[in-house]
Amino acid sequence: MKIVSACLAGIKCRYNGISKPNDEIINLVKRGLAIPICPEQLAGLPTPRAPCEISGEKIISKGGKI
Repeated sequence: MKIVSACLAGIKCRYNGISKPNDEIINLVKRGLAIPICPEQLAGLPTPRAPCEISGEKIISKGGKI
């Protein structure tokens, strides 16, 4: 069993509320060989949300919030 990114499995959980489907990943999930997980949602972040990036040890949103 593999864990795969939920957005690659076609689940609309990216920061902008869309997915980024990958046919190979979708096929693995459909065959029961992979489990789709969204780490951002597991951490409590909403969808959609402001895009963020890591800067040193901090996570900063596009608006500059930490």
